[in-house]
Amino acid sequence: MHELIALDWGTSSLRAARIAADGTVLDEHHSPEGILNVAAGAFPAVFAAAVERWQPAPGALCLAGGMVGSRQGWREAPYCPCPSGFADLVGRITWVPDAPGGLRLGLVPGLQAEAHGVPDVMRGEETQIVGALDLLGLDDGLFVLPGTHSKWARVRGRRIEGFSTFMTGEVYALLRRHSILARTLPPEDGPLDEAAFLRGVGHARQAGSLLHAAFSARTLALFGQLDAGALPSYLSGLVIGEELRSQALPTGQEVVLIGAPALTARYQLALRSLGVPARTAGDHATWHGLWTLARTLESPR
Repeated sequence: MHELIALDWGTSSLRAARIAADGTVLDEHHSPEGILNVAAGAFPAVFAAAVERWQPAPGALCLAGGMVGSRQGWREAPYCPCPSGFADLVGRITWVPDAPGGLRLGLVPGLQAEAHGVPDVMRGEETQIVGALDLLGLDDGLFVLPGTHSKWARVRGRRIEGFSTFMTGEVYALLRRHSILARTLPPEDGPLDEAAFLRGVGHARQAGSLLHAAFSARTLALFGQLDAGALPSYLSGLVIGEELRSQALPTGQEVVLIGAPALTARYQLALRSLGVPARTAGDHATWHGLWTLARTLESPR
C-alpha cells in the first residue's frame, strides 16, 4: 500500500491528512469549508486547494468520508445497508471520475439501518468505527459516538449489524438556548460540575421521561437547591441520562466511546455511575478508519 490522502469532509468543516503506508499521520490541516460552506460547483476547487500542499501524483489514492458523499455534497455515495463490514464499505465506494489532478478520489458510503420499520442513517461514524475496531484489535462490541446526533452501533465479527441515533446534543442546545430554561441558565456553560452532572443522570433515570425531568432544571434553581453555574452540567446530565436510560446497557460488557475527549469523558463518567465500564478509542479513529479502508481496498482478494 502507498501513501493515502484522507479527507474528513463534514457539514461545517473540512479536515485533510497525508497518511503513510504504515498508517502514520504525516501531516494534517483543517479549514471551515464544510459542505454547507462550499458554493455550487466549487467542490473540485476546494478539494484541489486542500491537497495541493502534498503535490500528489496523478493516480494517487484519496478517500473522503462524511457528508461530502451526501445529496448536499459533491456527489452522492449511496448508503450501504447493515450488516456491513470493511469489504462491504469498500465495495460501495463512489469514485469521482473527474477529480482534479487525475487523482483517484473515492467517497466512502454511509450506512443505513432499520428498526420498527423506520430507516436510520449515518455518514462518517462508520469510518470511525472501522478505525476503532482496528486500533483496539476488536471483532465485536458496542460503540457509542456522542455528538449532536449520538450513535449507538452494534458490531459482531467486524460487521456493523445495526445502530440507533439519538438527538442528544441537539436537544441539549434547544433546551439550553430556546426554552424557558434559558432564562435560568448562565450565558456560558463553564467547566463541568461532576456532582451536578451525575445528579442529572440519576434524575433522568428516576423521572422516566425527559419531558418531565427537564423542568427540574428550572425548579431546582427556583428553590435554591442548585446554583445557576451548575445548571448547564445538570441539564447535560439529564439529556445524556435520558439517552442512557433508553438503552439495554450490557452487564459487564465494556462500551467503546469514540469522539471529542471532553464529550466522551462525560459519557464515561455517566456510564461508570451506572456500573458500565467504558473506554475511549481516541480522536484519531477517523484517520485510522480511512487508512484501514484503503488497506482493505488495495489488499488482494
